[in-house]
Amino acid sequence: MKLVRGKRFTTMGLLLPLLWLFSTDPVFSQTSETQPSPEPNAESGAEPAAEPPVMPVDPLQNPLDITTPDPLLPSMVVDRPLNPQEKNVLRAALDELQTQAEAKLQQGDPIGAWQIFNRELRLRRYLGPQEEVASLQRVGAVAWQESQATELRFITLRLEQIEQEATAQPEVDYDLLAAIAQAYHTVRARNQAVALYNQLFERAKQQNNVAQQRQILTALADLHLGWFDYTNAAITYEELLTLARTEKDRPTEIEALTQLAYIYQENEQPNLAVNAQQQLVEIYRTDQNFLPIPALKIAIADSYQQLNRPDLAATNYQEAFAAARSTQQFAYASDALQKLAALYLSIDRPSDALIVYQLLLDVEQQSYNSFGMMNTYDQLGQIYKSQGNTAQALVAFRQGLQLAQQLKYRVDYFNQQIEQVAGGTTGS
Repeated sequence: MKLVRGKRFTTMGLLLPLLWLFSTDPVFSQTSETQPSPEPNAESGAEPAAEPPVMPVDPLQNPLDITTPDPLLPSMVVDRPLNPQEKNVLRAALDELQTQAEAKLQQGDPIGAWQIFNRELRLRRYLGPQEEVASLQRVGAVAWQESQATELRFITLRLEQIEQEATAQPEVDYDLLAAIAQAYHTVRARNQAVALYNQLFERAKQQNNVAQQRQILTALADLHLGWFDYTNAAITYEELLTLARTEKDRPTEIEALTQLAYIYQENEQPNLAVNAQQQLVEIYRTDQNFLPIPALKIAIADSYQQLNRPDLAATNYQEAFAAARSTQQFAYASDALQKLAALYLSIDRPSDALIVYQLLLDVEQQSYNSFGMMNTYDQLGQIYKSQGNTAQALVAFRQGLQLAQQLKYRVDYFNQQIEQVAGGTTGS
């Protein structure tokens, strides 16, 4: 990158009117406290900044396009790139600018902060496009958090310029373009990010570069998901799944299926969610990794309930309980049984629900879950009461009362239930 030769005003008669003019503009004025003061570099000619560079009067000008010579740049006889030592000196000064900008933001001075951030970004380009893009992404994240729409637009325009310069080169720098696409993502320039990712993906396919294809599809799917674009996210993850299976990439296959199951659930497509979840179950069984299966089986059963298939839902809750019990995952075992019992009650099968609640008591005893046991005794008591089985209802409510007294919770409720049953009433 070519340097603009630095110049400095030394005549106060010329300098003072300019300083007065720009100090009256609250957007573009700067004070000397915003300037870092690096030590002079004898080799590079860099000197401490005596005053900030003159800023534009036009508030619509992109501050990242300003070409006014900056005191932090070394003065040189001919235009040339910075040498490594000069870059290190400039990098240290820019890191100090970053710290100053962040401090001003913390102090509640956004105007001062963004003056310094923009100056830092203008100078980062002298360190090369990779470092500039990384800084644009970092500052862009701050701009998004602070709702600085104008700054986001300026940063996006600069990223577009860098992209145009990079794509015009005879040899495409994939890492740079991927970094630009990620920066677009950060500043919520969705269209630019999608377009660039698609270009990179086509190029990776032509070159049969599987690693790049996987990286791009993952980033693109995440981008769509971040915008709640479930349709395009699903399409992208399906493509990633195909690639993973072709390459026998098990971790990526599992990740793609997991995301697809989530997307289809969120998009209210339970039939497609079940398909993805069943595939995950088969993969985990094949790999003899049984720990994730109970949660998946519960999710499958939930989806079947949405599809109005209580028979298949019950089967999967039962399988979830069995898998959880075999791996001693008591929380999942309890969840599966509670949902199974509720399902039986919803389809008027109270006797089956009683059996399930008895199993649930055993699980909660194993996991020392007194609160869960208390609630289960309540459910048992309610079923017995509805069936007119006064003796069993009293037993269940009294056992629940003992636990309630230990927990000092719902004591009055259980006393009320016992009084109602003992008095021959059926009200709740």
